[in-house]
Amino acid sequence: MERQIYDRMADHDERHWWYTARRQILEQLICRNVRPPANARILEVGCGTGHSLPMLRRFGEVEAVEIDPSSRAKAEQRLGKPVHDSPLPELPGLEAGAFDLICVLDVIEHIADDRAALVALAARLKPGGKLLMTVPAHQWMWSSHDVANHHHRRYSRATLLALLTNSPLKLEQIGFFNSLLFPLAVASRFAGKLRGKDGSDDALPPRPVNALFAAVFAAERHLVGRISLTPGLSLFAIASAPAADSGANAT
Repeated sequence: MERQIYDRMADHDERHWWYTARRQILEQLICRNVRPPANARILEVGCGTGHSLPMLRRFGEVEAVEIDPSSRAKAEQRLGKPVHDSPLPELPGLEAGAFDLICVLDVIEHIADDRAALVALAARLKPGGKLLMTVPAHQWMWSSHDVANHHHRRYSRATLLALLTNSPLKLEQIGFFNSLLFPLAVASRFAGKLRGKDGSDDALPPRPVNALFAAVFAAERHLVGRISLTPGLSLFAIASAPAADSGANAT
């Protein structure tokens, strides 16, 4: 990502509607659908400034990876211990078969070889461990926001399904979220292109607008993972590593 995007993340990741509501949605998704074991060992890869780490610590012992030095320093303050700088897709130095839950939240789209990234992530999961990932949806929504964030792609449901199907992981659930605000986002994106103002859309809105967007987006925490939402700005997927005895009874 461009330096200014990391800086904006550090400045308003506790206030911006997208960050605050997404954390609520992911917390409920982990509680309801991932269901990690008590005192789970958890890894977040690409944690940025670490704004999701306090939420993840409610489920167990958390480790993290972040390659940007400034963001990693902020994440280390939040986590209270060192954060790894192991890059995807290799994840060098990270223990194999060690984690009950790995989270990659809007990260895989930054990796040129996304399949190799999933292979490396799967290798770090315990047998039966879970991967929770989120990605931006709809290649047709590509804009300067994606360029500034150094995205390689946006995903459709079909391309994300194909990626996971051709990985070592077993797909358990896939779906859209950030659906309630999707029509507004599409209108805003195309209006900006018509005006020739196809700029990044991660600035902090005025307080009343920010509060409204946060409330609408966060309302999806009651729905995501329970019902199939209409297309949204993002996709999530939950997948699992094969259980240790998955082939024991094979004939």
